Amino acid sequence: MEQIPFTSSAPNTLGIELELQLIHPGTFDLAAASDELLAQLANHPIADRVKPEITRSMIELNSSVHEHPMGLQAEMREMRDVLCEAADAVGVLVSGGGAHPFMRWQDRAIHDSPRFQYLAEMYGYLARQFTVFGQHIHLGVSSGDEAIRMVHGLSPYVPHFIALSASSPYCEGVDTLYSCCRLNAVNSFPLSGHMPADVADWYRFEAHISQLRSTGLAESIKDLYWDIRPKPEFGTVEIRVCDTPLTVERACQLAAFAQALAVLVSRDPAPGDKAWLAYRSNHFQACRFGLHGSYVTPDGERVRLQDHARALLERLMPIAGELGTTDMLVALRDEIQRGGNDARWMRGQFNRARELPLLVETLTRAWRNGREGVQVVDPVPARRRIRATSEPLTDNPLVNDALAHDVQALATPEVAGTRNWQNRLH
Repeated sequence: MEQIPFTSSAPNTLGIELELQLIHPGTFDLAAASDELLAQLANHPIADRVKPEITRSMIELNSSVHEHPMGLQAEMREMRDVLCEAADAVGVLVSGGGAHPFMRWQDRAIHDSPRFQYLAEMYGYLARQFTVFGQHIHLGVSSGDEAIRMVHGLSPYVPHFIALSASSPYCEGVDTLYSCCRLNAVNSFPLSGHMPADVADWYRFEAHISQLRSTGLAESIKDLYWDIRPKPEFGTVEIRVCDTPLTVERACQLAAFAQALAVLVSRDPAPGDKAWLAYRSNHFQACRFGLHGSYVTPDGERVRLQDHARALLERLMPIAGELGTTDMLVALRDEIQRGGNDARWMRGQFNRARELPLLVETLTRAWRNGREGVQVVDPVPARRRIRATSEPLTDNPLVNDALAHDVQALATPEVAGTRNWQNRLH
């Protein structure tokens, strides 16, 4: 069995990756401009931390390693400003969010690199549908065994990360009724999900990877689309379920939450076997309903995720005090008390003007300036209207009318019928 070396890192260090949308300033659709943007940044000091992603409408920002989330936030603000300046020079805009509200996957162009071309050939249309945008959080650990223990300890809190970061309610021109629809694209890949529960240490992880390789199921750890996975070359545990937030400030608050939670789980006993019983259900509830979803604890108690997250943040406050991140966790706690996340804010903005291009334009301003004080502008009558209630239409007007009626009934999750149905689920 081949051994996988693990690079030791200082515990409690962290870094993040942000996948971002490149937006055409006229249509507010995605723009295939990553090559031009990378060329514009080629001689800048941050060039090695700006990378392409699988399609040319995506760009990725990679932070350096930090001990404190406030240092991370200062770096990410600087990188954001540099990226926006380069995007202005190229003639595109930049946006956060987990999924573009009305892009067509058929129009996406695969980035010209051997790995991305292999993925396109291997997975077919799934590769282009994978034009979704996530935040990855890396937490430093000292050894492979500590990494496996950390993955197990963090796994019961995957729904909390999903709900707190959710920013993908719209997809292909419709309101999906999900807070986070991005993970539906990730879950299409065969090696998605969670690390097997019986992988209890680094030796068993190496054995698992060896078995995957010997059977041709995976070539490397990169082929594992797990919600949380070890990253041995970095010496980290990588949390992969978060949508890209609309602002760098929210991204850094989530990193601070992850850092404090990592300290907590390192002190708590490892979760028992029951922790895996409700994993998929908890995952779905967080994606579908966000903070208003149900959550089954490792002890088998069924509670509202919002209440559990609020109680968890109270447990984390003393640790945040030790780490100097109390203000960042308080901001998250206040957001929970308001029942909000970026997905809810996006729906509120859409309800002002009822046009998805206007929503996307608002998202580009929120990325540049922050969410505070940003709201959708008045619609321009001459612009072609793309609504969250639209679906691809046929050439038959009778069919079109029927489709429009059906989609209208599902378009807004706040209608009375949908709310009653959701309440029945909980």
